[in-house]
Amino acid sequence: MTDGSAETAPKETLSYEQARDKLAAVVKRLEAGGLTLEQSLELWERGERLAAVCEEWLDGARARLAAAMARRDEADSAEASPAPAAASAEDDAPF
Repeated sequence: MTDGSAETAPKETLSYEQARDKLAAVVKRLEAGGLTLEQSLELWERGERLAAVCEEWLDGARARLAAAMARRDEADSAEASPAPAAASAEDDAPF
């Protein structure tokens, strides 16, 4: 078995793009064929780990996008709501 540490490094050291490119290379190699069963299994497992890294990045991106959209919506609704008017002395006076 090969050491797949470079391909499966934590998300902090392997960018989404790096993981995606490595995953694409794994798929290409599997599709080319000519590998032993053991080699194919190792590549498959490496691909699964790389896909998990990509999924973590995508989940994080979705969460950041949702948070940004929520902040924008809150700001938009705050601008659309008129501020309560300050009470004047006339409001307290009888007819």
